[in-house]
Amino acid sequence: MPVPTYDKFIEPIIRYLVAHPDGRPAKEAHEAAAAALGLADIDKLVLLPSGTQPIYKNRAGWAHDRLKRAGLSSSPQRGFWKLTEEGAKFAASNPAPLSPDKIGHIAIGFMGVVLKPTSSSEIAQPAEKNTNTFLPSAISSPDERLGEAIAELRQSVAAELLETLGAVSPTYFETIVLDLLHKMGYGASRADLQQVGGSGDGGIDGVISLDKLGLEKVYVQAKRWQQSVGRPEVQAFYGALAGNRANKGVFITTSTYTAQAIEFAKSVERVVLVDGKKLADLMMDNEVGVSARLVKVPKIDSDYFDEESA
Repeated sequence: MPVPTYDKFIEPIIRYLVAHPDGRPAKEAHEAAAAALGLADIDKLVLLPSGTQPIYKNRAGWAHDRLKRAGLSSSPQRGFWKLTEEGAKFAASNPAPLSPDKIGHIAIGFMGVVLKPTSSSEIAQPAEKNTNTFLPSAISSPDERLGEAIAELRQSVAAELLETLGAVSPTYFETIVLDLLHKMGYGASRADLQQVGGSGDGGIDGVISLDKLGLEKVYVQAKRWQQSVGRPEVQAFYGALAGNRANKGVFITTSTYTAQAIEFAKSVERVVLVDGKKLADLMMDNEVGVSARLVKVPKIDSDYFDEESA
């Protein structure tokens, strides 16, 4: 049988997670949903056109993505799914089978909701201001649908990136940050970016030499935080720059900055702040911890068929 569309995976995943309130690995949820939908072993061998993943796992993943956007499920750690408190309440008040309207609402009603890097027990609400971001297929051109799909994929990967970064050690996070800055063009070689974090680091986690003699340097602080970074932390970093007679500093976090921290950074002009959203964008754009595939979109070359210029 053909692998069902991702919306058909929503209910089997909800029911499986209800039966396992402490959560289960995603790979087990994939198999449970496939079994509930009656997929044969041969059906599970069918791959995406890219050949990178079985279709049923991809569609189960997107079904869980929709549950996360609706606030009904979460990924407390990479590759692990668990219903939120609201998800458990939803399942209890909506015995099987869910109506097509409710499945449809979960499948497309929250597509404009931005996933947070950490799980939330608060159920999301459809964002009316974002309803034009994803146009109905009936009125969207293929180019529009392609753009919508890319935007949605980036949004999903960004959330997963921040979840993954939140699980690595502070030391490895510093390494990732320096790898990213090197990929962006800082330092002639990776050796020009040195990790110096540790006790007594004075608020400095990395140093980038912009020239061979090390006369010009950029100092880096990397904080793998969930709470917002405030002015005191940014101000302390600025003080560390002054203590090292540095002119440039980059403060990178997986979370956000308070308004006071942003205002302070603007006032001193020597500190650049990178929050979690920007960090994820930079990692995707520079393919650090992220792979990308080339999609060839055909378009007529009108010049080729111009007989007058031939």
